[in-house]
Amino acid sequence: MKIPYFEVDAFASKQFSGNPAGVCPLEKWLPEPMLQNIAAENNLAETAFFVGRRGEYDLRWFSPTVEIDLCGHATLASAFILFSEFDFGGHVIRFQTKSGVLTVARSSEVLTLDFPLRPPMPCEVPETLARGLGAEPVEVLKARDYFAVFKSEADVRALKPNFPLLGTLDEKVIVTAPGMQCDFVSRFFAPSVGVPEDPVTGSSHCTLIPYWSKRLNKTKMTAQQLSKRGGELICEMTDDRVLIGGKAVVYLRGEIEINED
Repeated sequence: MKIPYFEVDAFASKQFSGNPAGVCPLEKWLPEPMLQNIAAENNLAETAFFVGRRGEYDLRWFSPTVEIDLCGHATLASAFILFSEFDFGGHVIRFQTKSGVLTVARSSEVLTLDFPLRPPMPCEVPETLARGLGAEPVEVLKARDYFAVFKSEADVRALKPNFPLLGTLDEKVIVTAPGMQCDFVSRFFAPSVGVPEDPVTGSSHCTLIPYWSKRLNKTKMTAQQLSKRGGELICEMTDDRVLIGGKAVVYLRGEIEINED
């Protein structure tokens, strides 16, 4: 069996930046263990698999160790491949996912994700969080992920997490602060699912955008993720959704060969 395979740098305008995602278009769903094995072999933060016809696709995401409930950069990458490699003729692609219907709209080179809101709320703070981050946040909230707010961009850049310790937490960790050249910055740590630091994380902005929109009293914002590769995101808050925009570039085109014996 041969499966088309692409690697895409998402939330990037040039190669070797943004967040690399694997993308596998399928004619039909393979057994879940096979999908997980492919994702583990690819060893990227996420590999996306989609099945469907023009305009409506079922989409799933896998880290090297588990299936993920929501992934922004691999959704962006999947839409980019449909537009650029499969000549999708419309302007909006609909994906059916574990997080409901997600759409990706194209306007010139920018692809915009329409994602659910995940506003952060007060929570009980595990004492291992600050120890795992190596610094004390000024505020900790939680949505799906822990949400640790720091005073400055410099504080976020300086973090040197203890990943084994963070991996003992029940959820992933977003860290954020006001930006110097943008509205806000962030980093994202997910050692519990095999991704110590994610380069650029679309799903974390489901929580970042409502927090910063309220704090800054703005609906349209720009954001940067401060990983080594870096990434830039165009953010907008609507009544009940978030819009997350960015560019993407292809790094690799090929195929995966599966021995079925």
